[in-house]
Amino acid sequence: MLETSARLLRLLSLLQTPREWTGNELAGRLDVSTRTVRNDVERLRALGYPVHATRGAVGGYRLGAGAALPPLLLDDEEAVAVAVGLRTAAAGSVSGIEETSLRALAKLEQVLPNRLRRRVNTLQTYTVAVPNESPIPRIDADLLSLIAAACRDRERLRFDYASHDQTASRRDVEPYRLVNWGRRWYLVAWDVERADWRTFRVDRVTPRTPTGPRFAPRDLPAEDLADYVARRVSTATWRYRAKVVIHAPAEVVAERLPSMLGPVVALDDRSCTVTFGSDNVEMMAVWLGMLGADFTVDSDELRAHLRTLGERYLRAAGSGSGA
Repeated sequence: MLETSARLLRLLSLLQTPREWTGNELAGRLDVSTRTVRNDVERLRALGYPVHATRGAVGGYRLGAGAALPPLLLDDEEAVAVAVGLRTAAAGSVSGIEETSLRALAKLEQVLPNRLRRRVNTLQTYTVAVPNESPIPRIDADLLSLIAAACRDRERLRFDYASHDQTASRRDVEPYRLVNWGRRWYLVAWDVERADWRTFRVDRVTPRTPTGPRFAPRDLPAEDLADYVARRVSTATWRYRAKVVIHAPAEVVAERLPSMLGPVVALDDRSCTVTFGSDNVEMMAVWLGMLGADFTVDSDELRAHLRTLGERYLRAAGSGSGA
């Protein structure tokens, strides 16, 4: 019985990988006959695991979704990752899942081996999160589920939206993707009335039900939607904007600047432009100073600050006593 139980656990572990296994492959991994594999598959099905089988030359076994959630087998690294993820979720930006995350974490830690429990506790003890200077927007888990389902089912969403300056509007959109950036969530959608792509902060969305009719999918505005959102959001709400020509290759500048500051566009092999956005010109000057390249700017506010900063540096350079 012990040998059979151990073999069933090993078989279940193999089936939980996202692929389809042939009977011969499983028999080879378990060092048994294909008949034993078929019998073990039936035992797993009797325990509630939905093992699907397909016939033919390319057929095989895979673990599917069932009506109830059966126990899962996790290796050491997966168990640690899940535990850390649950602890993060308990203090994250999605409201309504804190208690659920803690309950799941308690169940997991109860069965963790001591060596893994020590790893998780060490990460928790010796990791310190820097608090945000601004309040963290809290997102309702049901709202995220509603939007994700509309994206999956290709159903229009209707909602009230509050922009960064608190201007209210009603939107009718075709939702495509949710993008998580730090502790904020964004919806990438096609705005039907404006006939253009838009990015919405989910914490500013108040949904209206029911959802709208189904829609035919469009080509996405970019292959990398995370980068697309970062570029769209980066300059959308800044107090100051400036277009800067930098006399350095675009790939060099892109490596030295975070994408949130603005898009880098090549002019030629030796120069590029960056459309900066920031709440203050001082931070713009700091990043420009770190580039180590000549540049020109089109913003009167930024030019004035750079002039003041340059005069201050010149005074500091000339104040040394010398040898």
